[in-house]
Amino acid sequence: MLKLAGARLLDDRDARHVGAAMATDPVGCCMVASRVEVAGVDPWRLGGELWGYGSRLDGLCFAGANLVPLRGGRSALRAFADRAARRVRCCSSLVGPAEQVIGLWEELEPGWGPARDVRADQPLLAMKTRPLVPPDPLVRPVRPDELDRYLPAAIAMFVEEVGVDPGLGDSGVGYRARVAELLAAGRAFARFEGGQVVFKAEIGAMSTRVGQIQGVWVHPARRGRGLGTAGTAAVVDRLVRGLGRTASLYVNAYNAPARAAYHRVGFRQVGQFATVLF
Repeated sequence: MLKLAGARLLDDRDARHVGAAMATDPVGCCMVASRVEVAGVDPWRLGGELWGYGSRLDGLCFAGANLVPLRGGRSALRAFADRAARRVRCCSSLVGPAEQVIGLWEELEPGWGPARDVRADQPLLAMKTRPLVPPDPLVRPVRPDELDRYLPAAIAMFVEEVGVDPGLGDSGVGYRARVAELLAAGRAFARFEGGQVVFKAEIGAMSTRVGQIQGVWVHPARRGRGLGTAGTAAVVDRLVRGLGRTASLYVNAYNAPARAAYHRVGFRQVGQFATVLF
């Protein structure tokens, strides 16, 4: 089916094989599976390209706003790097399973480097059961008409976590639109106090089996009081009990307070991610 000598662009004829490959790691593949399940494999509908390597899809990589190598050994990663290097870099990050991300970055760094940041150790966590701590009853889905109240917290989280202002370049139009989409889909959650967001989190990607939580943030003045633990538990409860999904997220290994909070909620490590930021 696939050329053994290099990577090739996949299309809807490969959909069954792509689905089978991603089913072997539903948590690790959630970001891409959530798109493929809705749009299929055709690049025009998918909003990016899926590259395959090997006759049985031994290697699989998504190329879009982020470059996401899902599986593959050294030969596959070299083939993906060769294909990526043919174009001007347009992705904002490499993200995914640590072995594949770091291996791909070793191939791409001479041409694409230096990176703004390399986060090589990001534990990938998951849980299938209800949270071990009581969910915060005041955490709820954010309504679309609350976008202007929610957006400052989302921007603060982004700056704190990623290190850049999401409004740079287009005055925030693109980021505002992405946040508005999450609100419209009912996948942004917050606790409001006096009209201000004191806790927020989002379900950034959701496949038929897994929901990946992102953007967990507590207002600086309210940290250390358990809002992050109880708030995350509320989102987990929505995913596990309300939507029948496994809840997952990944966290920087050095973020000890967040890791402790997630452990209290009930998350356990199931893999390791890495991220290369440009």
